[in-house]
Amino acid sequence: MNDLTIYDDAADRWWSDELRWVRTLRNMVPGRLSWFDRQIEWHGKQVLDLGCAGGFMAEALDDRGARVTGIDPAAAAIEAARAHAAGRAIRYDVGVGEALPYADAAFDAVVSVDVLEHVADLEQVLAEVARVLRPGGLFLFDTINRNLLARFAAVTVAERVLGLLPAGTHDPELFIKPRELRAHLLAAGLAPGRFTGLGPRGLTRRGDMTFGRLPGTAIIYMGTARKSEPAA
Repeated sequence: MNDLTIYDDAADRWWSDELRWVRTLRNMVPGRLSWFDRQIEWHGKQVLDLGCAGGFMAEALDDRGARVTGIDPAAAAIEAARAHAAGRAIRYDVGVGEALPYADAAFDAVVSVDVLEHVADLEQVLAEVARVLRPGGLFLFDTINRNLLARFAAVTVAERVLGLLPAGTHDPELFIKPRELRAHLLAAGLAPGRFTGLGPRGLTRRGDMTFGRLPGTAIIYMGTARKSEPAA
């Protein structure tokens, strides 16, 4: 199973740049947003960052003028996010995607990155996403494909060889094929949009990977889904 204790264990160093794997997660945010920004105008939108950890994505969305709420089950990571966001109007809560503590139709958008392949009940999480989205609201996400190449890249190489992530971060049995995710989204009342790849595009001066959009979805893929408008 996933080892989610790593997020609490790293909480006191989340924003310090000491941990290479945390820097890797931070470096993925610009690559994700370079594509997400094309799908939505963030300014003034009520946005939920589902699985926010220490707040990298939440602060980036706040910088874009969104009104951000972040939620994560890792209480220590949430405390680190709150401390770093002092002075920002970001709300942070401790909780899980299967039981979101928000009213129906509370958000214009839900963002969930590096999360869906970790949850205990994917169908329930997507049902909750649909519930808290306003009609016409957008779900933006990324996750990991389930196949031998993705297992090799995300587990064997990233965790065991390069140490880009702590060992045990991922359970490859929870990886999700794009066709399966599309079916789950539709069942939740969310109409899938385009899916695209996400992966390494270069290196920083300290040797950390940078990320951006890729044409293939064989390993990590991003996507959107929209909650239907009520019939006239």
